[in-house]
Amino acid sequence: MKFRTLIQISALAFLTTAWAGAHAQSADKWHKECSSCHIAYPAKALPAASWKKIMSELDQHFGVDASLSPQDNQEIASYLEKNAGKRLPSGEQPTRITQSHWFKSRHEEISAAVWKRPAVKSAANCGACHKGADAGDFDEDHVHIPK
Repeated sequence: MKFRTLIQISALAFLTTAWAGAHAQSADKWHKECSSCHIAYPAKALPAASWKKIMSELDQHFGVDASLSPQDNQEIASYLEKNAGKRLPSGEQPTRITQSHWFKSRHEEISAAVWKRPAVKSAANCGACHKGADAGDFDEDHVHIPK
């Protein structure tokens, strides 16, 4: 193997490792900041445009000032946008996951009465039925709807 090829391979390995470390750090920061008030909703739950809007309005985040430092805001926004769900053909840009077409289609069989149960409280309380929600587990086989 040529020396030049070895240098290129080493540089690629270094950059890949550095990117993975930065990505993991951003994911940790997103999880820590967002889960301090609610579950850290998975980035893929909304398209990038939705995350961009949400992150630009943290001073009015659903009635709460959830402002972050400019650096943290940029890092988390970048992480969410890079890992966001697919852009929706309809141009839909919901700022609430519960308003998304995906959420509605996956929960259409749930009656309004279920959302009002004391153990559930609202559609945004994923952890009430998805016990692994805080770890990103939304598998239908692990759902338990409280009575």
